[in-house]
Amino acid sequence: MLSVNAFTLSTKNKVLIKDLSFTIENGQVLSLMGPSGIGKSSLLHYLSGTLSPTLTATGDVHLDSKTLHNQSIQARKVGLLQQMPLLFPHMSILENLLFAIPPEIKKQERQELAYQALKKLNMPDKAHSLPKQLSGGQQARVALLRTLLAKPDFLLLDEPFSKLDPALRRDVRAFVLAEIRHANIPALLVTHDAEDAKAMEGKCLEIEAAI
Repeated sequence: MLSVNAFTLSTKNKVLIKDLSFTIENGQVLSLMGPSGIGKSSLLHYLSGTLSPTLTATGDVHLDSKTLHNQSIQARKVGLLQQMPLLFPHMSILENLLFAIPPEIKKQERQELAYQALKKLNMPDKAHSLPKQLSGGQQARVALLRTLLAKPDFLLLDEPFSKLDPALRRDVRAFVLAEIRHANIPALLVTHDAEDAKAMEGKCLEIEAAI
């Protein structure tokens, strides 16, 4: 379970978010909605340990009994999925997947895990294709499984469906939810789209600008 308590985010002159608290159970997605510029993506940066030094944030973050807000980026073991898939363009799909698998796993098992992911994607024939040779929906699926192959303890989703056309969007949403449930990790989705939130079948939290 991921829990955030009394998160407050400020610029030098303005409080953006004040005293935001929530919990997310394993295998569940919490959707966070609110106006542009309020600091939703900055919350994700705070959770991942990559917050801009131009912002000030406070708040306690725990994953089960582990304290996260004072940990290094590497120690947090977080997965991040963004608007663009951010696959390595010069690497094949297989190489992209292999890159994410922890190095302590033996070579033969790494290969097996990557090929299992390709089968799950229904893309075993795309192992040696480059990302530019895939559709937007295929790239989004590969990006998700690459993130999950790294074995994150929790997942942050920063409007990952916004660049997809409506038909692909429905399919990729369903795929993402199924994989989060299978991985049994908590996930936080930031979105402007109420349909994205509804598709995640979890709680939706709407935040307003602090006064």
